[in-house]
Amino acid sequence: MVVLNFAHPLTPEQQRQIEALAGQPVEQVIAIDAQIDPARPLVPQVVSMVDRVGFSPEEWQTRPILILLPSLNYSAGVLLAELHGRMGYFPSIIRMRPVPEAVPPRFEVAEIISLQAVREAARARRGASERRGSDAS
Repeated sequence: MVVLNFAHPLTPEQQRQIEALAGQPVEQVIAIDAQIDPARPLVPQVVSMVDRVGFSPEEWQTRPILILLPSLNYSAGVLLAELHGRMGYFPSIIRMRPVPEAVPPRFEVAEIISLQAVREAARARRGASERRGSDAS
């Protein structure tokens, strides 16, 4: 599995947490600088970030990939759209959370979220809602 890290560097402990949650080893962590220039258009900057990963079209569609999103919400939104276009599906993401009362502040891996599963569940809810609406007619 490959972790594309658009956030802070991962510690060895965080990498072990990812492996435990994913049930497979992390073969590679690719760190991508996600800093953007707010004076320039965002989309080309995010496309450039993704290009720096260096994957071929086949790798985007076949490699097991987890994403650690950048903290800037606009960058994260555009990044997910760009990744969906290259991968053909929404990726799974790693959610971090602060360790309570840790000094200095530390983060741990909270969960891995399959965005594709979230999308499919939302589509099912939409379908159920549409069916209920047509039954009321």
